[in-house]
Amino acid sequence: MSPLFTVEEGEVIMDLEGQMEVFLRGTAEVISPEELKEKLVRADREGRPLRIKLGVDPSAPDIHLGHTVPLRKMRQLQELGHQIIFLVGDFTGRIGDPTGRSETRKQLSEEQIKENAKSYTAQVFKILDPEKTVVEYNSHWLALLTFAEVVQLAAKTTVARMLERDDFAKRFAENRPIGVHEFFYPLMQGYDSVALRADVEMGGTDQKFNLLMGRQLQRDYGQEPQICLMLPILEGIDGVQKMSKSLGNHIGIDDPPADMYGKTMAIPDELMLKYFELVTDVPMAEIRSLAEGIKEGKVHPRDAKMRLAREIVTLYHGAQAAMEAEEAFKAVFQQGELPEDIPEVKLPPEVIDENGRVWIVRLLTALELCASSSEARRLIGQGAVSIDNVRQTDPELRVKPHPGLLVRVGKRRFARVE
Repeated sequence: MSPLFTVEEGEVIMDLEGQMEVFLRGTAEVISPEELKEKLVRADREGRPLRIKLGVDPSAPDIHLGHTVPLRKMRQLQELGHQIIFLVGDFTGRIGDPTGRSETRKQLSEEQIKENAKSYTAQVFKILDPEKTVVEYNSHWLALLTFAEVVQLAAKTTVARMLERDDFAKRFAENRPIGVHEFFYPLMQGYDSVALRADVEMGGTDQKFNLLMGRQLQRDYGQEPQICLMLPILEGIDGVQKMSKSLGNHIGIDDPPADMYGKTMAIPDELMLKYFELVTDVPMAEIRSLAEGIKEGKVHPRDAKMRLAREIVTLYHGAQAAMEAEEAFKAVFQQGELPEDIPEVKLPPEVIDENGRVWIVRLLTALELCASSSEARRLIGQGAVSIDNVRQTDPELRVKPHPGLLVRVGKRRFARVE
């Protein structure tokens, strides 16, 4: 087998099997591995890289570790010399991906999309190499389609095929509205693959229908169908639900180092190896060795998790920040010390009732320890809140505030009343 693509750093040459291992690391499903091998061999023979596409609708500007799973895969393939295309769905974003939705998504304005896209791409380049990344916007071709061309595109599939999607089928069965424009979302995402002549498209497992639509449309337009590379959905630090900012179980890539480190230490032990595989660059051989060490009792899960936390913080803040975050974590949680920089917050008068007390839920939101009342209630119910080192589990509790009152949420969030 002749060598495939050369990585510039160190001029490392990787053969077909090595490339396949990198492509398949951490994937949930690939359609299909055999076709991927054929594409790699043909690309090598033709002396060109594969064109690998990842499309993102800028519906929200903040990226967390769950979003980085496909981005890290793109970086790995970028380092093999493949052509990475980061596609900003500024046109599809006006509809919003209906995947997993129980109702029609509110359409974003063009101004919202532009602002979100600007923030999103700035964060993306903390992972992808900007010098080797092609950034495209799908408005460049979708906005130019005539109505006749849109009708021709719509004729490529059927309503019955669209209703094979679980979310559409469920809404149809429950007599919930489905906008006709929502049917165009998978068609437009598929047409993106045609416009970009994508060899590979990446996405989460929840994107399977949309990725397969790209394969179908490429065939209809006389192109070789793309490979669908699907990655698992990353659970949040609660270990149960998909990582989400709205659920408060996320680790943001812009989180301060200490927060990032502490949140990582909060994930369940059974999720550690999945995090190692999906959100770090630790070699798979080393991850397998680590798993074996934990299984045999030679490696303590806490030590493995601290290694994971260092790896994640180092990726986004550097080795020095990771070391400082670890020392701070040890001081607070292993030696029982409090952090030195606990913020002091003055309570606004309106949160204090006529008896000079404040509702615990309002206290947590006023101190900015919780983003919402629902999050505060949830954390209180989970026993994650303490006041002056006493755990509180009653969401209706009224607290008498005093200067220096110490409020703690989970293991990482502290505040004092000014």
